Amino acid sequence: MKKAAGPLAGIRVLELGNMYAAPTAGRMLRDFGADIIKVEDPTHGDTARQWQPQHEGLSIGYARLNAGKRSVAVDLRTDEGRALVKRLVEQVDVVVESFRPGRLEKWGLGYEDLRALNDRIILVRVSGFGQSGPYRERPGFGTIAEAVSGYAFLNGWPETPPTAPPFGFADSIAGISAAYGTAMALFERERTGRGREIDVSLYEPLMFILGDAVLRYSVTSYISQREGNTSGAASPRGIYEAADGRWLSIAASAQNIAMRLFDAMGRPEMKTDPRYATNAARMANNEELQGIVRDWVASMPRDEALAILDEYEVVGAAINDSSDIAADPHFLERTLRPLLGTVLGDKTLVPGPILHVGGYDGPEYPGVDRIGQHTDEVLAELLGEPPAEQG
Repeated sequence: MKKAAGPLAGIRVLELGNMYAAPTAGRMLRDFGADIIKVEDPTHGDTARQWQPQHEGLSIGYARLNAGKRSVAVDLRTDEGRALVKRLVEQVDVVVESFRPGRLEKWGLGYEDLRALNDRIILVRVSGFGQSGPYRERPGFGTIAEAVSGYAFLNGWPETPPTAPPFGFADSIAGISAAYGTAMALFERERTGRGREIDVSLYEPLMFILGDAVLRYSVTSYISQREGNTSGAASPRGIYEAADGRWLSIAASAQNIAMRLFDAMGRPEMKTDPRYATNAARMANNEELQGIVRDWVASMPRDEALAILDEYEVVGAAINDSSDIAADPHFLERTLRPLLGTVLGDKTLVPGPILHVGGYDGPEYPGVDRIGQHTDEVLAELLGEPPAEQG
């Protein structure tokens, strides 16, 4: 039986993105059926191909973001390479790019240039600080976005320095946002027949998530501080160590869940104690309350605590490491997908789509292209050029 096509089947994307955020957008679009043609430097390819860790010469991070894309080797620094990209633009729906603002314009590949070739083209631009504003020309990576957005300042404990995450947090959120912008532009094009330019900065999606801190300051002049595993908004909430040295999380962020937690701990009197009866009271006495919860969790093994939480319908979960995730039956059924046909091995798993669409089983990840592996194929398919005529 033929598998149902994804909702973006038939959409062709030219990815000029490098490293993390823009390729994440390409990965999001491919996950739902789009054909991603990845333009890479013929010599070095995407910079992410050099990232560590590597297994037998293949970057783990590159494989995750680029499996299933078609690699075309084009040198954009040459007139011939830019001319080839212009011809490809006439045959695609979307261009995703991540150059510093102004670079495409200098190359004659800005939005107005592309629109003159294809008035239905959607240009999705991902940069550190966006295409406008005083900082537009500044270089930016995810680490910088995590700093300027306010995230690093809020991440960590009161006694520790501001802390950046050990993974591409800002880049990933920006990439997902760019895919969202692409979907909006495609929807609008169905009505108008015209394309659109989409401008995504690395910091803005992350700043949106942290927006309560900015709002609070603008209203009260209070500068939000690092609070460890608490949220500063509701209590009790946090990460706790059980008697066997394993960790779990509890989120009693709603009033009814907090009341059920007190029952689960065998402390029903806390439900009417004025120190804990309301969220405002619990926040005012958060340090003492956290100590009570910590002591309760520490009195038994993790599985026992989780069983009690489940019995009382308290929101809690084990703190998973990668080995827990890779063995979990729920994640194996719903979330993790095999990455096949690479030197990483036949047991390789990669997190699949970030959401599920009815009637569509989701993508497969058949392998990771070599630099330029599909150049001949793509040029023949889109431009009608047999290999001998490509030069």
